[in-house]
Amino acid sequence: MNELVPRTDDVIQSAYVLAGNRHSLTLSAAEVSEVLRSDELGWVHLRAQHPDTPAWIVENLSYLDPTIIDALVAEETRPRVTRVGDGLIVILRGINTIEGQDPEDMVSVRLWIDPYRIVSLARRKVRAIEEIATELDHGRGPCDCAEFLVTLVERLTQRIERHWNGIDDLADDLEEAVLDEAGPEVRATLVDLRRQAIILRRYLQPQRDALRALQTGQPAWLESDDQRHLAEELDALERVVEDADAMRERMALVRDELNGQASERLNRNMYLLSILSAVFLPLGFLTGLFGINVAGLPGTGEPLAFWIFVGALVIVAALQLAVLRRMRWI
Repeated sequence: MNELVPRTDDVIQSAYVLAGNRHSLTLSAAEVSEVLRSDELGWVHLRAQHPDTPAWIVENLSYLDPTIIDALVAEETRPRVTRVGDGLIVILRGINTIEGQDPEDMVSVRLWIDPYRIVSLARRKVRAIEEIATELDHGRGPCDCAEFLVTLVERLTQRIERHWNGIDDLADDLEEAVLDEAGPEVRATLVDLRRQAIILRRYLQPQRDALRALQTGQPAWLESDDQRHLAEELDALERVVEDADAMRERMALVRDELNGQASERLNRNMYLLSILSAVFLPLGFLTGLFGINVAGLPGTGEPLAFWIFVGALVIVAALQLAVLRRMRWI
């Protein structure tokens, strides 16, 4: 996929006409403001991290409600959908596809969308946005605001599902490894999977609630077909959130199994040490007793005394083992 080419105005990452005869026409920085003020549907994607972006929004989108502008430039965001008049403030999150960064460190995309304009912002690369822009560069892509919203939600949800399926596969492998009594690296994998499940659920639960909000009381331009598509994406996201809840329980069971195996190994080792102590404690007492350097010890003048003593120790050890076996300790 081709990388997006920055515009002369660094605030604007990409801008297109989405409807009518000029569909997929790329807009210059000078044309963007005019199109966004007209009845011709246009889309502009801004670099939220650029220091001039808030000023650009205030200057070129001053006709929008102040609450809309505040939502677009806010430092901290949470997935939500808010209707303002005939438009929607939409804040969603997607899987982080930047190389070297954690995928579950989800990236935020903010939108104002109405029948005549779409304004989106992101602080980091959002692959779904780039894919839509690439399709428009090739003369394809969404033709109205509803199709744009549905396409964006679909792309974000598909990547979330793929990432979660990878986590789920790792969880299956982990459970098999635990049953096979794998090494200590399993515990590190367990901690990492639990961390990923917790982080994803923290982001996806409000995103699920935001998609639910799209199902009720929304603008007329979201038609029944669009609602059905969004309902499918909501269902997919519901499954991921439910699986994330179940994942925490699964990992808790795996942790209990690991702890049980560790306790079993510890008990087995302690048992062996106890057997060895029971056998060698009397033998150690006898060798210590006969090893003292005082006069009067029996056998000091007998050449075979050492071997007689060794034989006696063997007999004592054999009697101990017999007693332990009779007591079912071994």
